[in-house]
Amino acid sequence: WLVNGADPLNFAHRGGVTDFPENTLYAYSQAAIAGADVLEMDVFQTKDNHLVILHDGSGVGRTTNGEGQIVNLTLAEVQQLDAAYWFIPGEGTQRDRPEEDYLFRGIATGDKAPPPGYSAEDFRIPTLDEALARFPDKLINVELKEDDGQGNYEQQMADLLLSYGRLEDLIVASFDDAVNSRFKAVAPCIPTSMPLGQGLTAFTLFLATGKFPAMPEHIAAQIPPDASQIGDQIPGDDPIPIVTAELVAAAHAVNMPIQVWTINTCEEMLRMIALGVDGIMTDKPLLLESVLTQPAGERSCN
Repeated sequence: WLVNGADPLNFAHRGGVTDFPENTLYAYSQAAIAGADVLEMDVFQTKDNHLVILHDGSGVGRTTNGEGQIVNLTLAEVQQLDAAYWFIPGEGTQRDRPEEDYLFRGIATGDKAPPPGYSAEDFRIPTLDEALARFPDKLINVELKEDDGQGNYEQQMADLLLSYGRLEDLIVASFDDAVNSRFKAVAPCIPTSMPLGQGLTAFTLFLATGKFPAMPEHIAAQIPPDASQIGDQIPGDDPIPIVTAELVAAAHAVNMPIQVWTINTCEEMLRMIALGVDGIMTDKPLLLESVLTQPAGERSCN
């Protein structure tokens, strides 16, 4: 995960929120074809304790034609939904647009033919098992979400990942320090990134000493470029810069890769590349790939 001075890894955040119908097998396939290095996915547990890929704990309504929290729906109910229902190419999830703008609406339900090489299932909410089976050779970033307490979430995640032998080419991430600790307790051999609390502690130590603490229990630091994305943790009117050349150098001194989220403009992508980060998470993997494919000394946003 350390790129050692090479270009940063292109993390397709949720498969590419703006470019493709997020968290679908179609999105991950298209992102991989386009050149994304890492497929990033969020995982919740259904009512009947199946692990499915979805970002919103608040409900399925933002992206699908259904309603309700994932923890209150069975896998069968979840997989009847159209996960591309509100998606518009190049814009992401949008409401109140003409019907003809929703190019992928109806594929999941069989009302419209899928693109060549794909099936209706590729536009539904997938299971983590399906994604691991589909992409055995791609780097994957799995984010653990909040556990509803009804199933053995962390152990189930560990058992599934171990059954695929994903020990070198996968990172398990979580903002929640408690979730991260529970997962580490049952799967100490599976690589993880720093949770938010540990990350804030590390950043505070860096500000005080200029050194980044060694954390051999984690394989990466996944952090925002500044404090604006975690304003509830570091309040203030002026966002505090987090990712700087000095911080990147200090992290690299203890072999800690820096992976930055969520970078969606060309200018910010170029800035992160110049700072020497190891990974860029983006809703626009097509844009990032277009930047990275330009000759290193000639990159621009024109």
